[in-house]
Amino acid sequence: MACAKVPLDELHVTEPFGPQGKERTLPALHPDRKEERCFLAYKPPPEDSTPALVEEFLEHAQFISEDLEWLLALPHDKFWVQVVFDESLQRCLDSYLRHAPRGLDPSGLSSSPAVADMQRNIHRFVFMVFLRMATHKESKENFITPAVFAEIIYNNYLFDIPKILDLCVLFGKGNSQLLHKMIENIFTQQPSYYGDLDETIPSIIQVFDMILQKCGIQPENTGNSQPLKLNANKCLTAMSMPEEELADLVLYMCDTCTTIQSFLDTFPEACSTFKQHNFLNRLSSFYEMAVPDLEKAVKKRNFNRSLQEDMWRRISYSRKKMVEIAHLLLQHTCLQPILEGSENMVSYVEDLLQDFTAFLQEKRFLADYDEQFPIADDISLLQQAFPHLDDTRTSYLLQGVESSWEFVGKKRSFPSSANHSTGAKSKSDRDLALSQKDGVGVLEDREELRGAEAMTDIPRKGDNGAVCTLSAGELESLLSNIRDLLPDLGEGFILACLEEYGYNSELVINNILEDKLSPSLDKMDRAMARPVKNELPAVLSTRSNVFDDDEFDVFNRDRLDMSRIWKGRRQGESVCATLNDKQHIEEQRARYQAYQTVVDEIPITNDPSGDRDNAFGMEDYEDEYDDTYDINQIGANDLDEEDELLNRRPFTTPQVLRTGKQARENYENEDEEEEDKNEAVKKDHFIQDPAVLRERAEARRAAMQSRKGYRPPPASNVVGGPKGQGQSQEIILDRRRKEANKNRGANHNRRMMADRKRNKGMIPS
Repeated sequence: MACAKVPLDELHVTEPFGPQGKERTLPALHPDRKEERCFLAYKPPPEDSTPALVEEFLEHAQFISEDLEWLLALPHDKFWVQVVFDESLQRCLDSYLRHAPRGLDPSGLSSSPAVADMQRNIHRFVFMVFLRMATHKESKENFITPAVFAEIIYNNYLFDIPKILDLCVLFGKGNSQLLHKMIENIFTQQPSYYGDLDETIPSIIQVFDMILQKCGIQPENTGNSQPLKLNANKCLTAMSMPEEELADLVLYMCDTCTTIQSFLDTFPEACSTFKQHNFLNRLSSFYEMAVPDLEKAVKKRNFNRSLQEDMWRRISYSRKKMVEIAHLLLQHTCLQPILEGSENMVSYVEDLLQDFTAFLQEKRFLADYDEQFPIADDISLLQQAFPHLDDTRTSYLLQGVESSWEFVGKKRSFPSSANHSTGAKSKSDRDLALSQKDGVGVLEDREELRGAEAMTDIPRKGDNGAVCTLSAGELESLLSNIRDLLPDLGEGFILACLEEYGYNSELVINNILEDKLSPSLDKMDRAMARPVKNELPAVLSTRSNVFDDDEFDVFNRDRLDMSRIWKGRRQGESVCATLNDKQHIEEQRARYQAYQTVVDEIPITNDPSGDRDNAFGMEDYEDEYDDTYDINQIGANDLDEEDELLNRRPFTTPQVLRTGKQARENYENEDEEEEDKNEAVKKDHFIQDPAVLRERAEARRAAMQSRKGYRPPPASNVVGGPKGQGQSQEIILDRRRKEANKNRGANHNRRMMADRKRNKGMIPS
């Protein structure tokens, strides 16, 4: 039926036709070859777990799942005939892209496992259908000519920019790598999609402008802005518009930001197109103007608790996604080319610095961006990749970042690992191919939302639970003010509220009166007393000292020996008695006398009855004895005399321990020994004749000067003959030379030399 290696657009097939079974030849892509099958439109899962609604959804979804499974099982030519000519199939796929639950949408998937499994199956089949539709070559035999494939998908609207954006939102989390290849193939085969994307971006910017206008804010940087009329004072704002309209506005903003972020994260090649439309500046200005008004409206207005939480969660998620969009645009249009070392590095560096400079006027956006993606890290990378970066400009940017933190009222802290993991997470961790076992869908998208509120505060909360920086007196003043208005509240409950709302007494009183306390405070006892502080143990009982438990430890002993304590000279003792007390010397004498008994040799007894183990006989040889050095003459080659090596120095008793007679005898013996030694030593002329030394030094100096070719300066005579008789020419020249050079010596450079000594630290300043 199919010819080998013939593209589908050129293939012709022969099939039976009519009741008589006649054969006819038709092109492979012909509407008559389409199977008559009606694909149902998709309906989202029910929000509640009503049995009737659940049964209806399961039955309806079962038909869709079976039809898509049948479609994927068709051969290559039949599949493309059904895709191109079956309008019900396109309506089915479009309805799923439009109504499939997103990350923040409520659904009944968690309440019913059967609904979750069915949704997962449809999710997988829809993705496989789009993946096969984006592939122009399935094998060597089944393929379509690339040019014809580009016309088919473009002219039949099989893919367009809205569909591609929805595909990124629904399937980007678990199949990022596969989805990127799919979208890249579409844009590569059909470059007209770049033109469609270029025309879509202004529409996205109009969405932001429309949200601002709905909130009563005049958009900036719009060329067609007109002055407001005088009677145009009925414009609704976020504080005055109906609840349903405000909820739709927040939902619209969240869906738009989430879609753009998913698309840019999946297909980074589109970042340059967004950058050409000045999308980054428009996004930051929208963030600065719209987010504060929407947050204020959600906080101040009285909504249903579930609706208020849902709106706050969507605003927080939108903030996070807008910051990530800005980072993706900067990363792929400026930072990545700089790190790759492209040719136009200077222009990329300039663009990045200009973008950061444009952020300086958007204080809130800059602070949130720096909290999630620190600008200091990007500047550090720039300095490493581009050493010629202007330090003044970078320091100005960093100071602007610090001022934005102060303007918003946040306190800079060390970046958490959660924020960095969000920005630095590699795509390889998320890019898993869609398979039969790994069904990805709304459940996985909903799991991503747990980290979406990382950069936001809880509604109606002060400074995000700031640590108390108040003194004890200021804290007591806040307690008394609140108790004066609300005397039935306990001090413990009031302290918990102050800690929860950043020690803002007005916010605490307002939330208590309007019954808008956080769930954790609602569960607390409002009459709770102030917690009792545990007193610290006494310092004396916990001290540690080296004198603990000694005889003078007055902290642990009640009785001391007062006789051993005195101040100054002890009472009843004279100075002479104290000096004549040599008791400590007598105590040491016995110790030193023990060293006088030195035994050089131990006599060997020949008593056969003696203990041979204790006798040091030469004929008894010990195996463990080391006799390596017994026959060697240690120190034989030294210049010392033999007597000094072999004779032992006699023991000398310290002079302080000697008695009177013994001390005099020893002193006389030592004097005689020193005299004998002095006589034995030959006379040594230590002091030489100074004249001889001067002659030798002069001879050495002359020899050195002759080797270096030194030529002594000519002798100068400035005295000359008697005054009035005239002087010779040599004397006149010598006097002139002295006058010109006299500031080199003598006292003419005293100040210069003094400054030199002072600089070297020789003279104290």
